Amino acid sequence: MYEAKLSSKNQIVIPREARKALGLKAGARLLVVVRGETVLLLRKPRKYSRATSGIASGLYPATYLGDERASW
Repeated sequence: MYEAKLSSKNQIVIPREARKALGLKAGARLLVVVRGETVLLLRKPRKYSRATSGIASGLYPATYLGDERASW
């Protein structure tokens, strides 16, 4: 856990360890996700299709799609 200070211009400096973990460099884009009182910083993907590829794999059995099509 690291501490960051909010400046008078409402800016924060992301600690070096966090920047290194995310592979961030100057000018990098971040996604800010607010969930209640929690804020998540995520590296913005260059291609959302690549970032979300396979996200649902393993949720359905291998035969699910074929079974679903056959039911039509």
